[in-house]
Amino acid sequence: MRISIAIAAAVASLLVLVSAQAAALGQCGLIGYTSSPTPTAGYSSTRGSDYPSTTTSAMGYPTTGASDRTEIYFYPRFCIANTKEPLDYPHPTLEPSGVTCSGATKFKYFGEPTVNQAGAEFAGGTVPGELGTHYTWPTTTSIDYFLDIGMNTFRIPFLMERMVPPAQGLAGTMDATYLAGLKKIATYVTGKGGYAVIDPHNYGRYNDKIITDTAAFGTWCKNIAREFKSDPNIIFDTNNEFHNMDQTLVFDLNQACINGIRAAGATSQLILVEGNSWTGAWTWVSSGNAPSMMELKDPNNNIAFEMHQYLDADASGTSESCVSSTVGEERLTAATNWLKQNGKKGFLGEIGAGSNDACIAAVHGALCHMQQADGVWLGALWWAAGPWWGTYFQSIEPPNGPSISRILPEALMPFI
Repeated sequence: MRISIAIAAAVASLLVLVSAQAAALGQCGLIGYTSSPTPTAGYSSTRGSDYPSTTTSAMGYPTTGASDRTEIYFYPRFCIANTKEPLDYPHPTLEPSGVTCSGATKFKYFGEPTVNQAGAEFAGGTVPGELGTHYTWPTTTSIDYFLDIGMNTFRIPFLMERMVPPAQGLAGTMDATYLAGLKKIATYVTGKGGYAVIDPHNYGRYNDKIITDTAAFGTWCKNIAREFKSDPNIIFDTNNEFHNMDQTLVFDLNQACINGIRAAGATSQLILVEGNSWTGAWTWVSSGNAPSMMELKDPNNNIAFEMHQYLDADASGTSESCVSSTVGEERLTAATNWLKQNGKKGFLGEIGAGSNDACIAAVHGALCHMQQADGVWLGALWWAAGPWWGTYFQSIEPPNGPSISRILPEALMPFI
């Protein structure tokens, strides 16, 4: 998810952005003010001194050159959430809307439409961090909820620096405890017949620096793939949202990761490759991703091009307002045509919008467009679910995430 200047967002590390409008709301109340924030019910907060004050490029990495977005971020290290395992969620009365999509081919991978189960990548400024304080894993009750209503795919973001501590370097030994946490939730999903997307949520960075060592990155991918090579329901994501990087480097990192995964013996699983420029669908052709990424090779011929698309004005996913009721289809059309013309498969790894009439129509239009595209789109992912989202407007975390009451039945369930 791309971060803009309007709202707290937490795709990579629950970095909480405070803009000039000071509009960021987090789990622990207003974050980034000089006075102590007021905690949300069920959470506690104390004023800390560990707020970085430097101007950084998007996602909090130091600005090293030209950037299309320069912002100030605050890591919510003071936010301590209530991490009790919830009881079984009651299923709200959800009936798919009567709106249909004629001539549609159902997605293979769909989980409202597939859930991004965020949490393990939160508080990226604190490494390794403490489980239950700085990060968490998805709950099995949440997984069961979505499986029970017909969803089948769950993207599980995590932080590379927690998996392999920076002191060891990218190709070093994985942390046994953090790896066990990832394996526990991933195998829970696949053991129930679902698909688990292994998502290193690092934006092409490691230890606050752009990854340039393609050999080490390939080794990292090989090491993580080795842990899941025998599970056919695992899907590998090369890395989340490369951005502001040399296009050739993005290609080389993706190719190194493909090679590493296959060398580990993970030969049957789907690999999702991501492009530069936040892997945006609306800029896939214009950004340079299209000609570069098309040359990626997989000896097993089982890759899909993962793209992300939000429907607000700057496609950052930080506003509840959508550009129009038709913006979803409009922003996917060029990418769809590219997939068709080149015999490629696509995967919408993130989509999100507000719970209002225009946005619901736009999401529905996007998904209908994808399912009417002759099977070139394998699936789609809603951003997001996960136990620490609180009142985040795109959350569909049961039992009462803000998007459950309308987005789930009206925009997503018609496509199950």
